[in-house]
Amino acid sequence: MKFNINREALLPALQMLNGVVDRRQSLPILSNLLFVLNTDSLSITATDMEVELIVSLAMKFEQTGEITLPARKLFDICRALPADAELNIEIKNDRALIRSGKSRFTLATLAAQEYPVIDITEQTASFSLDKSVLSKVLENTQFAMAQQDVRYYLNGLLLEVSKDTLRAVATDGHRLALDETPIESQLEEQVQIIVPRKGITELMRLLSGDDEAVEVQITPNHIRIKDQNACFTSKLIDGRFPEYQRVIPEISSTAVMANREQLKDSLTRASILSNEKYRGVRIILSANSLRALAHNPEQEEAEEEVEVSYDGDEIEIGFNVSYLLDTLSIIKTEKVKLSVMDPNSSCLILPEDDSKSQYVVMPMRL
Repeated sequence: MKFNINREALLPALQMLNGVVDRRQSLPILSNLLFVLNTDSLSITATDMEVELIVSLAMKFEQTGEITLPARKLFDICRALPADAELNIEIKNDRALIRSGKSRFTLATLAAQEYPVIDITEQTASFSLDKSVLSKVLENTQFAMAQQDVRYYLNGLLLEVSKDTLRAVATDGHRLALDETPIESQLEEQVQIIVPRKGITELMRLLSGDDEAVEVQITPNHIRIKDQNACFTSKLIDGRFPEYQRVIPEISSTAVMANREQLKDSLTRASILSNEKYRGVRIILSANSLRALAHNPEQEEAEEEVEVSYDGDEIEIGFNVSYLLDTLSIIKTEKVKLSVMDPNSSCLILPEDDSKSQYVVMPMRL
């Protein structure tokens, strides 16, 4: 089997696929990519048994066949070749000979028959939406996912699909992010799935770029997203997501309105002298004023004051400043609304527009 391919066609596909390749190499073949040649296309597959990505390139070939090649080495070779280089790849006796100009490389191959492929069962839901819409919903929430929490169902993102709404929710137990967007599906009953962190990370990379529509398919064990050139599949986390509605507080009648950039800059400065481990800041709300106080074990202190719109009682409450800053970085509106009922309640943070985004940060004892 032999074929030619231009570096500029192959390199972007390898860049997308390399994030999926199994870094731990629990099985040797999982560090390889599966190449399948048809007369009018080349499909390249990467998988780690949890996440699978197939990228298809429309091009003509005189031969057909399939083989697996080492992902990282092929990517490094392709990246190091000059622009517009032509790669001539020939498979002989478990070896791949790659020629390009005066360069020669010989790579070990593994049989394509051993390559694991994710088969999905019957669909429970399917719908289409624009890449940019799906990307925005995921971006607005994925930062709040837990990392390596023993409550494994928090190490992912909840997608809640109904007939006319797609809702994304992420929480690590200390904060929560929620966003939703209208869709059109044929669902009669609501479906909840939890997509693992790696699946969300790779999906975000896939969704960047143009604004074409993608088809989303949900099965009892997998989610699959397809566009014209790629097919992404991820296993789902088998678990029950917390009843997130119970932790979203009511909006206070005396909510704070603040300039987002000013508040973010002030908290960033105050955070410099916060405790590096706990990242705590004390927020004091009084008439048209928000003060942020931070201190650390070296007895160093920082104080910032921001002019806000607030006419409620004075409230003093502690927060992890990193959680507040993460949320203020995700919100894009000029102003934000902060709602705090009392010193022991969570803070509800909302964009000033009438979007469906909601962010909750739990208080901390300082």
